[in-house]
Amino acid sequence: MVCVNLLYDVGSRDENQSCTGLAHLMEHLMFTGSRYAPDFDGALQAAGGESNAWTSADMTNYYETLPAQNLETALWLESGRLLGLNLNDQGVSVQKKVVVEEFKQRCLNQPYGDLSHCVNSVAYTVHPYRWPVIGLSPDDIERASHREIVDFFHSHYAVNNLILCISGHVALDRAVDLVVKWFGDIEPVQLPKRELPQEPAHTARRCAHFRRDVPDDMVYLVFNMCGRTERDYVACDQLSDILSNGTSSRLYQNVLLKTGMFTDLDASVTGTIDPGLFLLRGRLSKGVKFDRALAAIEQELQRLVDDGVTQYEHEKATNKYESNFLFENIGYAEKAVKLCQYELLGKNSLELDYNADSVNTEVGRYHNLDRSLLQQVASQLFRPENSSVIFYGPNA
Repeated sequence: MVCVNLLYDVGSRDENQSCTGLAHLMEHLMFTGSRYAPDFDGALQAAGGESNAWTSADMTNYYETLPAQNLETALWLESGRLLGLNLNDQGVSVQKKVVVEEFKQRCLNQPYGDLSHCVNSVAYTVHPYRWPVIGLSPDDIERASHREIVDFFHSHYAVNNLILCISGHVALDRAVDLVVKWFGDIEPVQLPKRELPQEPAHTARRCAHFRRDVPDDMVYLVFNMCGRTERDYVACDQLSDILSNGTSSRLYQNVLLKTGMFTDLDASVTGTIDPGLFLLRGRLSKGVKFDRALAAIEQELQRLVDDGVTQYEHEKATNKYESNFLFENIGYAEKAVKLCQYELLGKNSLELDYNADSVNTEVGRYHNLDRSLLQQVASQLFRPENSSVIFYGPNA
């Protein structure tokens, strides 16, 4: 078996506020076929393969897995939709309806479905991360004109905006020859210059309260942090693990179990290429007031700032990260997407020297973390003036 993975350097951050959701819509449209293969899925399935895709704020990824002897089928299909994607009115109309229904199902008709809308709208003021990947509203998708969709495709879906990886049971020479055969003659295009508005530093805490038809209260404490390619990212990522990764973590042991104020409590980082978010999320027990719950979380954060991280916590978090990272890279499909992602980080890097080979050195960044740096980053990160608080609860 082999995997063909194609990562395009385009995501929802490349949209403008008047037309959000285009990157995700384009992911759907890429499966409408091309003038070379009107039935993309049918041709791939006939070769014993399957495909899928996903969109994030920073990138859009497509992949096919199929028997190694049919590798050329996947490359033919991918070059075909890059050169002649079917963007006729009927196909666009159908996929618009699909995406609108997905928006309604995931964000409007599901409890807590619009949480990402609420959180991002408070934590960001100018950067395109302030809307989620699916878009601000289904109205944006419905209003998107055929011209806007075609222009978005031709502006971002180009051979010089693409990272391609083939992994699995195939010799290097054969893989290279087939890629040259199917992609070598595709002309590069003039890519739009990415000039995204930079999010200004927080000068005061932001607070917002949202009431919805949901069963339980939730509180989000959000801190604006560095981007994925900056030096402090691995420290922020490890701090989130120390706080909430597993039943021996600080938030679980010291807050969730001891206070009884939460039924669920965790921490995470968004890991976006541009400056992202450090998120602490808690679902409150019945009758617990927001201010008490928030104070309990902040008290634990202050302990981390004051006392720092123990050697045991650092080693435990690093070992967990290494274990998860290695298991994630066992399969040939997982390897392919990771290689593309690290290559993309290098293309967008501000400080660190990333490239595809970083998949072999990333764990070392965690092992080499100094505990004094973890405490320093925590003290800079967990400042009230750098935070946003989102209270989200029932209408009653």
